[in-house]
Amino acid sequence: MEFTVSRADLVRELNLSQGVVEKKTTIPILSNVLVEADGDRIHLTATDLELGIRCSCAARVKKSGAGTIPARRLLDYVRLLPDSDVQVKVGDNHWANLVCGRSKTRIAGMSRDSFPELPEMPEMLAEIPIGVLGAMIAKTVFAISSEESRFTLNGALLVLRKGGIVMVATDGHRLAMVESSGELPGVNAAFRALLPRKAMLELQKLASDSDPAAIVQFSGDENHLFFRLGDRLLLSRKLTGNFPDYERVLPKDQPNSVTLQREEFRAAIERVAQFSDERSRAIRVRVGDGEVKVHSSVSETGESEESIPAEYNGTPVEIGFNAQYLIDFLRVVQTDQVSFWFKDPHSAGELRPGGDKADTYRYVIMPMRI
Repeated sequence: MEFTVSRADLVRELNLSQGVVEKKTTIPILSNVLVEADGDRIHLTATDLELGIRCSCAARVKKSGAGTIPARRLLDYVRLLPDSDVQVKVGDNHWANLVCGRSKTRIAGMSRDSFPELPEMPEMLAEIPIGVLGAMIAKTVFAISSEESRFTLNGALLVLRKGGIVMVATDGHRLAMVESSGELPGVNAAFRALLPRKAMLELQKLASDSDPAAIVQFSGDENHLFFRLGDRLLLSRKLTGNFPDYERVLPKDQPNSVTLQREEFRAAIERVAQFSDERSRAIRVRVGDGEVKVHSSVSETGESEESIPAEYNGTPVEIGFNAQYLIDFLRVVQTDQVSFWFKDPHSAGELRPGGDKADTYRYVIMPMRI
């Protein structure tokens, strides 16, 4: 195999593979990226057996072929080269020879024969703007459980149906649900799947590197989910198991609400949380006549309280919450205002963004006993 490729193009595509490549693996080939040269392009493939990515870029191919090269080492080296063309030649002994200007390097590779084959993408189920998908992931991914024992909560529920998409994530203490309305080309019936957290993070990378209006072709089979964006294909194993019935968790009866300036509320919580217990992160939120007070105290370190003006004329209520859970929501919301809905100190509270689309993003948090 022999080809010449732009250093900038190679670095850009190799960057996308790094989140997929296994760093610590008992299967050495999974630390490598498969490089295939054919026609006027090279194709790069990486996988950890749970997640796979395939991307390509233009190249001048002198001799077609394929080989695998250590992904991290290749990227780290090519990134340091001058901005010029890189000549790559992989011999029968699987060593890769790289020439760029006055730089010459040899990297030990491995035969492509032991590199896993990625499944083929089945017929497309839907077309989704990558900007929409990326925004939905940003609003839910932080609520995913980090406990590996709760594997059905180690990802988000993705629901495609006529009229829109729903994405839901929960760790048992909080639940984030975001809904995007609008017809999706290709969707003829409802489709549900559990999308792993790692796949969501890789989709966010693709979104940040793309035009928000670019279209993702989405598909799925019995075991995998497929996302094709231009020349890039991301595929992921589905999580198995039953996701909780999120509609039962969403509060139905919340007679009280208060609207707050998002940035003011976030800054107050971040300051007060400095004096919360390091393990529980517990703070008190007191909603009273004309104001919301945020308070925390730890006997050994001190205490802090902030008052935020707000329109509220109901019965005063004090509820304990994990400060980090509140901050996570307030950091991803884009609106100037947020509304806080609640029933009593013992029931789940709910945060929603302000504005016309308030019902498209709901964030439910269980109260804490302090």
